[in-house]
Amino acid sequence: MQIDPSSRTVHGLSTFLAFVALNVMYLVTCLPIVTIGAATSALYEVTIRYSDDESGRPVADYLPAFLRNFRRGSLVALILLLPAAMLAFSSVYWFASPSLAGGAAGVVSIAAAAFLFAAFLQGESLVAVFQDGVRRTLKNALLLTAAEPVRTLGILLIPVTLVCLSILFPMFLVIVGTIGFSVGAFVSAYLFRSVHRRHSPAA
Repeated sequence: MQIDPSSRTVHGLSTFLAFVALNVMYLVTCLPIVTIGAATSALYEVTIRYSDDESGRPVADYLPAFLRNFRRGSLVALILLLPAAMLAFSSVYWFASPSLAGGAAGVVSIAAAAFLFAAFLQGESLVAVFQDGVRRTLKNALLLTAAEPVRTLGILLIPVTLVCLSILFPMFLVIVGTIGFSVGAFVSAYLFRSVHRRHSPAA
């Protein structure tokens, strides 16, 4: 028996294994915590490129993208994720308050944290695709998050769904650890490409 390397089955299996390897590489490069921004921008870069007629090599291109985006991706993450985390933490305090004002402050804190986290995702996609400076990337990330609420919500729901499913069904962590982030980024890539196309000066 001879296996045709160009068959759909073999191609599908090789693609699946590539996304497993990409997912593992992403998780490993996120471990130092401070590298989450660079890792996320690299993941978005290779998946956005792959979503465009399967161009590029996601696994082979990941580490070069990680190193190339390290400074800008890390700064974008620091500026947007740190206040988002602080707002999310403060919401716990506000929700613990029995007053109506405390509950309202908790809702505002959660909403602001969600907005900044969505802006972080948008920002890392901009780092992945464009060569703008950090200041302009941050400005565009905040503007895109406000200007594209529907697509931004779709982008935001992907990691939120992964986290919620992992909490509700601990066995789902196996999926998250193998293909969750890489496939999630691949799905997000189509939304990012749509956002970039709608707002690019060339469009």
